[in-house]
Amino acid sequence: MTSTRERRSPNDRRRSSAERSKELLAAIEQNQVELLFQPQFSCADGRVIGAEALARWKHPQRGPVGVESLFDRAGNAREAAALTHHIAVRALAAAAGWPDNLRLSLNVTAADISAVDFADGLRVLVRESGFDTTRLTLELTEQALVRDVEGSAAQLAGLVSDGMRIALDDFGAGFCNFRYLKLLPLDYLKLDRTMVEGIAADERDLAVLRAIVAMAGALDLAVIAEGIETEAQLDKVRAEGCAAFQGFLRARPMEAEAFVSFARSG
Repeated sequence: MTSTRERRSPNDRRRSSAERSKELLAAIEQNQVELLFQPQFSCADGRVIGAEALARWKHPQRGPVGVESLFDRAGNAREAAALTHHIAVRALAAAAGWPDNLRLSLNVTAADISAVDFADGLRVLVRESGFDTTRLTLELTEQALVRDVEGSAAQLAGLVSDGMRIALDDFGAGFCNFRYLKLLPLDYLKLDRTMVEGIAADERDLAVLRAIVAMAGALDLAVIAEGIETEAQLDKVRAEGCAAFQGFLRARPMEAEAFVSFARSG
């Protein structure tokens, strides 16, 4: 009896992965991977303080493809590095013309942080862009650090000495390895959206938020809340002492020119 679904052989899977990788590299070369900027706000007074750069692939058949799917398509470290380089170059170029009070946040992947020349390469990109290193924040997820925490810490320490700031992104989404808080030269904890979804209605969720903010304060880390979608959530993160927030309540990701206009108007 023959199955209605054919099994894909290892060769087929490898071929499919290679085709996806080739398609991604071509998209980078043809500038089909565009950038959007997610505004970030001060909890204290609501002013715009910067933005996180997000990539989106305008795929000719499948439509917009988000950043996570983009990196899933990168078949190896070389392709992931090419994508990160593309994002960083374009984001830094756009941010170079921003008002001096606005910060730029760039995401860092496992492939980036494991490369021995990561820090030096980033320094070159920032210098060539003319963007002030003291206005740059690198956001890295716990998953990006699992491979070599000590090596990551050493590279990041050098960038911190240049004036860059470091945020541990998606805090609470994974297993929360507290060793990272001990070893890494962090400035911010960035809460995953799942950590704020229920804080306006669930006392236990609010208690967890309160505990995280207290721990961060003891470590001299500022807390950024991600995924704020209601005024009630904003009231809670503000009352508990979060320093900044981002989310659809105040602004969705937008193109570079729109972000500058938005920041200046607010």
